[in-house]
Amino acid sequence: MHSLSISPYFASIFRTKNKQKFLSPLKKHRNPQIRAMRAVVQRVASASVEVDGRIVSEIGPGLLVLVGLHDSDAESDADYICRKVLNMRLFTNESTDKGWDQNVMQRDYGVLLVSQFTLYGFLKGNKPDFHVAMPPQKAKPFYESLVEKFRKAYKSDAIKDGVFGAMMKVSLVNDGPVTMQLDSSQPSKNTSGVAEET
Repeated sequence: MHSLSISPYFASIFRTKNKQKFLSPLKKHRNPQIRAMRAVVQRVASASVEVDGRIVSEIGPGLLVLVGLHDSDAESDADYICRKVLNMRLFTNESTDKGWDQNVMQRDYGVLLVSQFTLYGFLKGNKPDFHVAMPPQKAKPFYESLVEKFRKAYKSDAIKDGVFGAMMKVSLVNDGPVTMQLDSSQPSKNTSGVAEET
């Protein structure tokens, strides 16, 4: 075992002159200030969710959306994620053969939503920490309201979801592959009244 001695004088200088320089980035890394609903969107040829050996939800072509809820999320975050996911141009227009031209609604495809709190896991050493994720008792009704938003914004029978809080086996055939990450970060929210491009 090796040891290192530092004089009180040098230690004092190090603390006062270099604390901000050396310790602040480390502190920021350990305590991320991300405050947003997070969605990982995958374009799929098919996807399904299995619970206790039984398939509970499945879709053909469409989008598999893993949803991570932050403890600070509000209805505006849910509105943003719903709107952006449904309008993401991830599909080819078969009439014109133009890529990245149509959204899931224009193609009449399905959407499979899966609650995924581990999207807000951060490593402390080698162990994941989920303290910034919305707690289950709050997250369950919030997630259910998000699913309902999707059904109202698109069509009910096209929106599927997993089983909140259950151990799920999610199977998918990623088409492309195409995977996008979407955060409802504050700077990206349309609060100015200016119409967003879709």
